[in-house]
Amino acid sequence: IVLLAMPVLMVLAAWLQWTEASADVLLGMASTVLPSYVVSSLGLCFWVGIGVISMGSVSAAAVTLFDFKGRRTLEWALLLPLAMPAYVVAYAYSDFLQFSGPLQTALRAAFGWQGALWPDVRSLWGAAAVLSFALYPYVYLLVRAALVERAPQLMEAARLLGADLPRRIFRVALPLARPAIAAGTALALMETLADFGVSSYFGVTTFSTGIYKAWLVMDDRVAAAQLATFLLLLVAVMLRLEQKAQARLRFASQRSMGRGAESQPLKLTSWPAALALLLCALPVLLGFVLPLLIMGHALWVHSQSVAMDWLKFSIWMGNSLYLGLLTAVLAVGMALSLAFSQRVHPGVWHRFSTQAVGLGYAVPGVIIVVGLLLPIGWLQQAWPQSQAGYWLTATILGLVWAYLVRFIAVALQAVQTGYTRIPLSTDEASRTLGVFRTALFTRVHWPLLKRSTAAALLLVLVDVMKELPATLVLRPFNTDTLAVMAYQLARDERLGEAALPSLALVLVGLLPVMLLSRTLRKT
Repeated sequence: IVLLAMPVLMVLAAWLQWTEASADVLLGMASTVLPSYVVSSLGLCFWVGIGVISMGSVSAAAVTLFDFKGRRTLEWALLLPLAMPAYVVAYAYSDFLQFSGPLQTALRAAFGWQGALWPDVRSLWGAAAVLSFALYPYVYLLVRAALVERAPQLMEAARLLGADLPRRIFRVALPLARPAIAAGTALALMETLADFGVSSYFGVTTFSTGIYKAWLVMDDRVAAAQLATFLLLLVAVMLRLEQKAQARLRFASQRSMGRGAESQPLKLTSWPAALALLLCALPVLLGFVLPLLIMGHALWVHSQSVAMDWLKFSIWMGNSLYLGLLTAVLAVGMALSLAFSQRVHPGVWHRFSTQAVGLGYAVPGVIIVVGLLLPIGWLQQAWPQSQAGYWLTATILGLVWAYLVRFIAVALQAVQTGYTRIPLSTDEASRTLGVFRTALFTRVHWPLLKRSTAAALLLVLVDVMKELPATLVLRPFNTDTLAVMAYQLARDERLGEAALPSLALVLVGLLPVMLLSRTLRKT
């Protein structure tokens, strides 16, 4: 637990080494780059918040409160952008919409227009649009769950009291979903603050890109640690908002009732049905279908002129799978141990430990990198003969450590969800039969946790394969992954070559989306 919490603690501990040089670095950043980082990060969060709220809440309300042609398909199709990493969407739209891209070139040729037809997509508004398309499912999932549980009964009661349809929607249904909207938006904004691929590729100066430049370009660990602290503060605010919204959501869900026979979605026909279909289909088209087609076309064009290097691709895929599987096994093993300890010994310490470990997912990967490398630098200065730097940077040890800090929360959440389905009376009955401790887990809990464990393994595997900033900095030599190569090839304007690893990541990302959509269909 201490090892998992150490990166964040080390970032905070960097302020204990406060000197006049540190003050000069902070004052220098305050007069140069820090204002732009603050403005860009907050501006990006503002526009992403508007985007995910508008797309996520509208689509969730449409598929939950109304019945129209294509609704059943859109219920799970709206989850597809979760399979598309945001930086892959950025690569696709940057190539498609830029000045020399196929769309502007075709329009200038068709109508005789000159110059750029719209502002450069590599900007703040472009990054906000891309992140909104990729992250709106966070809001969609929570709002849909809230409306399914609570809205139909109260909408029916409002109808019986004479309220018309617009009033039932805006005065009854949507206010019920406010905690879900707030929680989903907070999750999306935490992902926005943690983003590196989109911001770096579009040239937006956020905290994540600033930390990366301060460490690797300027070789200034003090500046990187100070910037990481500011970013950590913003993430803590978002995390607190998300926790408060989730608490309100759980309280409201406990008071919900079952769906009545008469409280069914309202049937839409004619133009209202077409409008609902359009509003739900647009996020899927813009967040998944169009980027997939763009990347697929780039791959096809590249394959027509250059032979595909399947050997290199197999190496990238092998590295990604190896790191993902290794981390997934370790994370799930630790999650099972923590969850079992909390189950058997439900004390304050175990509850606090579990909650502390679970916060790692909210910490951006770039902060984890700084938190791991800072103590290594201090150790190398104090003890030059130490081999710690070698073991953490020249092997996969440091990379797997960073993955565990960030993604053990995913495994822990899945395992804890499995434990909620095992009544405490089962443990009591087992103890009366003489089954204790290890036997309790192996003979009673484990057979009931196999599905949750498999889901945890899959989720961690996919998250590790898509992780970019930590892998980019901490990977050893000759350990390139799909995410790293997709980023580097796209950065070098070699989109045709970047398309293959990008599409492989999308294919892998579809696995948990299929699992999630299956769960939605059951509910």
